[in-house]
Formats: sequence, structure tokens, C-alpha cells
Amino acid sequence: MLRRRPPRSASADDLLTTLGRLTAQAREGAETQRARVELAEALQHEMLPTVLPAIPGLRAAATYAPARHGLDIGGDWYDGFPLPDGTLAFCIGDVQGHDVEAAAFMGQIRFGLRAVAVHAPDPGEVLRRANDLLLSVDCGLFATCTFVRFDPVAWELSSARAGHVPGIWATTDGRHGLADDPGGLPLGIAAGEKYPVSHRRFATAGAFVLLTDGVVEGPSFPIEAGLAQVTRLVSANAGGDPATVADAAMSVAEFTGHTDDSAVLVLRFDAAAPRAG
Repeated sequence: MLRRRPPRSASADDLLTTLGRLTAQAREGAETQRARVELAEALQHEMLPTVLPAIPGLRAAATYAPARHGLDIGGDWYDGFPLPDGTLAFCIGDVQGHDVEAAAFMGQIRFGLRAVAVHAPDPGEVLRRANDLLLSVDCGLFATCTFVRFDPVAWELSSARAGHVPGIWATTDGRHGLADDPGGLPLGIAAGEKYPVSHRRFATAGAFVLLTDGVVEGPSFPIEAGLAQVTRLVSANAGGDPATVADAAMSVAEFTGHTDDSAVLVLRFDAAAPRAG
């Protein structure tokens, strides 16, 4: 004899309804998050420059890689542009946070740096004015940044850091090291912050590399190991094309697990001409 199953209790029906509602909400949440990631990626792509300035004896290249799982996108940037006095400006940075808000804030910082650089005498003053500008809008986010200015007459690079990862230099005669110069707090934290300026004159051909922490640091990969690995690779490729140097440096991000987005900016320079007198 066939036995008929007893009808589901009201509590079972409620459970199934609840599960269906939660499933729909999860699907909607995933679709919303995917849309936000795609928007952040689009903003990132549109805001990063496609061409970097160059002069005889100095070429630049950059590369950017989003986080592998697609959530930590939108905070890193690089830029390069000529200034009215004939010098070239380059910068790289990393916004606290990710997603659409970070991408939009990144755009504000990038354009803010361009605006103040026209009137500031050195990179330290650029960062000081940019810091005050960001604090005035009170958006609640902050950013690390390195700003450099290259003087093609003196063949000298001046730089200032706002809480950012140190740069890396290497010359074709085998010398290399970290540009771990004194710096100030990240942009957007404290009013009146000052940013010391460091100067380098390139007597030997080589490369100067700026990067973000996503290249050299991950949950199980300490930043010291990352910087050491990038330094070795930059030194091995110091005489090559700047794009090759950038790709070599970015390859270290494989060790970090790509848990964060990453950016690399390379200045490949020839030796300075001997000074007269």
C-alpha cells in the first residue's frame, strides 16, 4: 500500500521561502558587486595615462595589474607630464580602500597633483599643497604617493614621498639600492605636513623604479622580500627597454598572490653628460 507523505509543516514552508529569498538577495548582491568592480575597472582604465613623456636620454614606461580576485581594484595610479619650466613630472600612488570610491578619489588626487605641480617649486611643495587640498574636501580617504621631477638640464631627479613604498635604482655598472629617503605622512591625514626632497644625479646609465605595495607585499610575502626581489630584477635589466624593466618588476606580484592591485613606473635614463669646468 502506498503511503502518502504528510504535508510539509508551516515551518518547513517558511524555511524554503526564506532560503529562496536569501538566494535571490545573494544573487542580486553578487551582481551589484560585479557591476561595481566593472565600473571601478573602467574608471581605472580611463584615468591612467596611455602615454608618458620622454626626452632624448630618458624614457618612461608603466604597467598596472588589478587584483586577481577582482575586488581590490581602483586605488593605484601612476602619471607623467611635462611642466612649463621644461622639467618632467612623474608620480605613483595608492589610495586607501578600493572599489568605485577609491577609483574616483584616485582621479581627484591625480588631477590635483597636476594642478599644484605647475606652481610648486619642488616635489615636497607639490605634496604639501596636495595634502592641504585633499584635507579641505574632507572625503575621509587618504593616499600614499611618491612625486618626482626630472631636470633635463642638470640631469637630476628630485623626489618626495608621502608614506609610500621606497623606490629602487640600479645602474648598468651593477650598482643598485633602495631610494628609502625621508618622507612625510600619507596625503589626507594631517594638515601642515612637510615632505623632504631628495636629489639624485645620474652619472651612469640605469633605471629608477617606483611601485606600489601590491607588487612587493602579500599576506604571506613580506615587503622586505618583495623589495629585495624587485631590486635584483631591476639590476639585471637596468640596461634594457623601460617596458622590459616594468614587466620584470611586476612579475614579483605573482609571489604576493595578487591580493591587491599593483602599479610600476620606470624611468630609464642614459648617463649624464660631464659638467663643464
